[in-house]
Amino acid sequence: MVANLPGGGECAPGFEVIRPAFEAVLAADAASTRQGIGASFAVWHRGARIVSLYGGYTDKAAETPWAEDTLACVYSSGKAVVAYLIAEAVGAGLLDYEAPISAIWPDFAAAGKGAVTLGQVLSHQAGLPGFVDPVAPEIWLDWDATCAALAAMTPLWVPGSAQGYHPQTYGYLAGEPLRRATGQSVGTLIREKGLDVYCGIDQTIAPRTAVMVKPPKAPDLGEINPATKAAFLERWSAPASVARADWLAAEIPASNMHASAAGLAALVHPLGNGGKDGSGQATLAPDVLEAFFRTRSHRDDQVLPFTLAWGAGMMRNVNRHFGPNENAMGHAGFGGSMVMIDPDHQVSASFVMNRMSPHLVGDPRTLKLLDALYGALK
Repeated sequence: MVANLPGGGECAPGFEVIRPAFEAVLAADAASTRQGIGASFAVWHRGARIVSLYGGYTDKAAETPWAEDTLACVYSSGKAVVAYLIAEAVGAGLLDYEAPISAIWPDFAAAGKGAVTLGQVLSHQAGLPGFVDPVAPEIWLDWDATCAALAAMTPLWVPGSAQGYHPQTYGYLAGEPLRRATGQSVGTLIREKGLDVYCGIDQTIAPRTAVMVKPPKAPDLGEINPATKAAFLERWSAPASVARADWLAAEIPASNMHASAAGLAALVHPLGNGGKDGSGQATLAPDVLEAFFRTRSHRDDQVLPFTLAWGAGMMRNVNRHFGPNENAMGHAGFGGSMVMIDPDHQVSASFVMNRMSPHLVGDPRTLKLLDALYGALK
């Protein structure tokens, strides 16, 4: 491991080249800050975990070594977890990508939203990237209040006519139909998986969470418009002045999910492994996978300064942010976390860290690690 940094983990035979790439990422992070930093990287391939590397520290004082089960906030990478849970519900016949969500959430039909489908929500076409009118920043900690406000809201554009990233609202717009269909919250459904992925953390788990080291500068949001302001820049666009324990305990699926790299890669692995999880059990049928991967929107984004293509909740790899294979999909999280799936290679991978960067997607650290992975897959 990198000099003066603790760490460990394993690489399966043939994938040892990933270790020096991971160590280079840690070394560069360590050189960029005097605060304690740490990270983990994991890969699943054809139902087996082939890489699980970790190193560094979980705290700014560099006192607590990063462990394989250390949890870090993955921010928007958690959207991929919600997308997977939705896919399971679709496979069980509880939800339908093509059905209006107002069929299961009647109040959502207000203000001309009655025809908005679940697929449009998952591909950021609903026109609800954030609240335009003032709300209390603490509203995000109140699931019912947030859902009620979104149900009443008038879209910023005609749903389906444009695409604009929904950084916070996605978790409620997807999570509420899921809750109504299954009778369980996002956090409860995740806990039933038994993996190191959490949405809502109690104080028994909290000591395993890393302290995030904020980025040196704000991300580049491009040209600011009303949708960008509502999504990111209003004082109520995210929870503010909330005690850490309250924030950890809340279920904000789009932005406060915590995970280890191994847990995150394992949870989404069926999407990249023909529907089968690490035990070989089929959790997703071929027709569900086909619907999941289908491109639902490919346009210039109204909120982020990118052209993005979306399937049912994950980005298609049009910008090569998730490795060289155009058929891969993934999701990035603010600060640098990443989770990806590749059905051609039957792979899922995840990077989790606590030194945040200004990159919204395509963090150089993840690109370096994915280059090493694909070099080994050849």
